[in-house]
Amino acid sequence: MEIPVYLFTGFLESGKTKMVHETLSDERFQDKEKTLILLCEEGEEEYDTKKYKGKVFVENIESPEEITSANLKTLLKKHGAERVMVEFNGMWMTDVFYNALPDDWFVYQEVMCVDSNTFKTYNANMRTLMYDKLRGASVVFFNRCTPETDIMSLHSAVRAVSRQIGIIYEYTDGKIEQDNIVDPLPFDIDAPVIEIGDTDYAIWYRDMAEDMKKYIGKIIKVKGMVARDGALPENSFAFGRMVMTCCAEDTSFHGLVSVGNEKLTYKNGDWVIITATLKKEKTAIYKGAGPVFHVISIEKAEMPENPVATFD
Repeated sequence: MEIPVYLFTGFLESGKTKMVHETLSDERFQDKEKTLILLCEEGEEEYDTKKYKGKVFVENIESPEEITSANLKTLLKKHGAERVMVEFNGMWMTDVFYNALPDDWFVYQEVMCVDSNTFKTYNANMRTLMYDKLRGASVVFFNRCTPETDIMSLHSAVRAVSRQIGIIYEYTDGKIEQDNIVDPLPFDIDAPVIEIGDTDYAIWYRDMAEDMKKYIGKIIKVKGMVARDGALPENSFAFGRMVMTCCAEDTSFHGLVSVGNEKLTYKNGDWVIITATLKKEKTAIYKGAGPVFHVISIEKAEMPENPVATFD
């Protein structure tokens, strides 16, 4: 039997316990299944399991070292639970949990809770931890909002990570508001040739990866680096740029396979401007289907002012 996991992330006093209580009390969630709550940090609000009539059990996880596949299975078996809710410690990286998931456990939903009053401080001083929680979230709840809250800054910070995350604002008066702000892309995807500016590579690549179908068959002109790979034929190469997602330590090559009509004469690290048609195809590098540029033209280019692409 598969075990569904509901993962609640966020920093201390961000409203995770309140969110778990509200979820357990939701009529759509109430059934006969026994629920195990893994509590990875203790805040001011506590769990009153008596109200759930023996269907909810709480186990404390004191350190990341306790998060092992064997221990998770032991705790589940101890209570005969059929689903798991995790109140995760905001100071731990979520990979600790994902890497320990037993084979029959799956994360059904990852929800991030955020105190809108402290978000800016955490985002500035603990950017890596904040990004870690945002990147996996299907929805972010900004609570304790007031009419004075700068909603646009919250929205922009989330969208710098993903355009797919749902965003909900909860106000101190109880009002719930869904984020409906539309973010126009900094390039025209309906143009005969979609031209990606030097400062827009990170935004384009993320949007293409999240919604590839809208780029399939389109002609795209973009600057990037050549990266040769022995697993590819002589007329194929990797093309892309280094992208910084949250901080200097989190910089990696974001690229895609490119196929030309002739043997490539450019070397590793050469900057080029490619005009190509995007298709979705299987290649040895992807070990499945992925984005592939079919090159129409390629020309030598100067390195951009900022060689590392960002979302700023």
